[in-house]
Amino acid sequence: MSWFPHFLTPLPAAIAAAIAVPSLLLLYFLKLRRREMPVSSTFLWKKAVRDLQVNAPFQKLRRNLLLFLQMLLLVLLCLALARPVSNYTPGAGKLSVILVDRSASMSAADQPGRKTRLDEAKRRASDFVSSLDRNGQATIIAFDDKPEMMQTFTGDVSALKAAIDRITPTDRSTRLKMAFQLADAQSVRLPDQSSADVKPDVRLYSDGRVLDSDDLQLQGNLTYDKIGSDSDANIAIVALDAKRNYDEPKQVEVFARLANYGPKPANADVQLTVDGQLRSIAAVSLAPDRWSDPTWLKNHPGEKDDTYSIHDSVTFKIDMPSAGIVRLEQMNHDSDMLAADDSAQVVVPSPKSLSVLLVTDGNYFLERMMSSLSLENPAQMTPQQYEQKQPKDTDFDVIIFDRYYPKWMPDAGNFIYFGCAPTNAKLKAATENDKYVLLNDVEVIDWQRDHPMLRHVPIAKIFAAHMLKLDVPPDAQTLVEGTKGPMIVLDHEASSTYLVFAFDVLDSNLPLTVTFPLFMPQALQYLALGSDMNVRPSFQPGDTPKIPRAKLDQVALGAKSIRLIGPGGSRDVAVPPTGDFVLPTLDRVGIYKTDPPIPHYEQIAVNLLDANESNLFPADAPPGSIGTAVASGGGKSRLELWWWLIACAGLPLLMIEWWVYTRRVHL
Repeated sequence: MSWFPHFLTPLPAAIAAAIAVPSLLLLYFLKLRRREMPVSSTFLWKKAVRDLQVNAPFQKLRRNLLLFLQMLLLVLLCLALARPVSNYTPGAGKLSVILVDRSASMSAADQPGRKTRLDEAKRRASDFVSSLDRNGQATIIAFDDKPEMMQTFTGDVSALKAAIDRITPTDRSTRLKMAFQLADAQSVRLPDQSSADVKPDVRLYSDGRVLDSDDLQLQGNLTYDKIGSDSDANIAIVALDAKRNYDEPKQVEVFARLANYGPKPANADVQLTVDGQLRSIAAVSLAPDRWSDPTWLKNHPGEKDDTYSIHDSVTFKIDMPSAGIVRLEQMNHDSDMLAADDSAQVVVPSPKSLSVLLVTDGNYFLERMMSSLSLENPAQMTPQQYEQKQPKDTDFDVIIFDRYYPKWMPDAGNFIYFGCAPTNAKLKAATENDKYVLLNDVEVIDWQRDHPMLRHVPIAKIFAAHMLKLDVPPDAQTLVEGTKGPMIVLDHEASSTYLVFAFDVLDSNLPLTVTFPLFMPQALQYLALGSDMNVRPSFQPGDTPKIPRAKLDQVALGAKSIRLIGPGGSRDVAVPPTGDFVLPTLDRVGIYKTDPPIPHYEQIAVNLLDANESNLFPADAPPGSIGTAVASGGGKSRLELWWWLIACAGLPLLMIEWWVYTRRVHL
């Protein structure tokens, strides 16, 4: 404990002392107390009266016990007004739950000696364990978006410190709800039944930036030990998007947005590399994110510069005739405390011209659509030719059925139906009396505007004279809803994907609108290449990508394990004998590789892109406003001493002063 106090409000106390102390002394100068005595005559006292008049108005200050007591009491009151405080480190109680935050923001290197916040949290937690009572017990829980039990309740200090040392950083987000639930569960299962009535002390070492603060509940007594400073600077990439150009497949467009979480405006260069080779550089000008916070602006008037020119996004267009890893990195590393958000990457495979088969008896609009697209292998068959040849799913990326219900289907693939529906899937055409149900005069009422196939595509004016009634399974997506039922539905089943147009293009105005040439290329690209249009999706830290069994069997049929190589090294992952293959959690940002390379998963990009973790401004209040004590400064809590001055010194002194005063009165 630091016994030497410091004062929170010294100026008001100094002003009060400057007024009160001289005033008290002045009263003793001006008014000298004299005893009243009855006398028989004033004749003998005339000379004394003349002496009194000569000495007025000031008297010589004499030694006076009452003055000394009153002066001492006045000094104590002024000290109490100055609010003296002392910092101390509270020791561990009988039962303690220690929560250590290991999320991405705790990797910020803003502690003395360029140590990270996690290093400081582990040091404080270790010091706290050292103060454990001889009969006390503690448990260690590390958490990010999920908790991990590092040590159950024990009184072994060395085991607790070893558990703290085993905590390693991750780049995952911060959530406390499950950690609090685990803390409560551990507290219920107390190792000593005699401690069942003891409410545990919960010690939280974190910067307090949690995503679920509104959902928190805790049974124990929380002490939040804040780690970090509000002056820390950090520039982060918070958004990244990349895709190939439909008209020029060799061209890739990359967009990124950055944010400044420091206290001052900052400029930065953003460089783009492909497989480590520099391709382009752009500049950004970033205003502090705090300028958009009304609470911060209220407490810092005049610090916002409304004339500052803000340019927080960059766009690149590069030629990529082959596969590669596109990496963006902000280059202003001065005072930048977090490295995980300085870069982001995306895996771009080789451009691919689609192979598409059209099965039809003749359709002018669909045939023109096929000839207008840059397809690698556009093919057309009649229904009879299709049933005879029975093409494999590897022969074509997409097969289009025009008003034809196929009798034979490949085991896997991507299929589009116009005026018909699958016969081997849950999504199918409704029937009555063995006849397909037709709906007449159908118009669009709503559609999924954010779906990749419908992005920037006008749909509202589409109508159909006739349309099939569809039986849509619950897990299918209705992309376009009509006045009488679903008009366009997307369904994924096993290894097949079905896109069903419930109407015939010849019975609608679709081919006569701008919607048709915009929608069809996006639909084909989506079905063949995925939702990110030939750019592999990036994952966030903590994700567990699921690899379809068919992809795995293409390269490692019957394999017992797959090697996953990532930023933290390599490890072998057991492969289940059946079903899809799920990778373990990807905790750190960077590029992961599979060995042997699994198609579409041979390289996996993991990016932070998390504004909450990049914002290093620590929370002053405990998460969820749980707990009354907010510790700071290396685990020290603040103890205000003014009440102790009043209770232990001021009141007894006042009683002594009153006793002296009344005793003199009665003498």
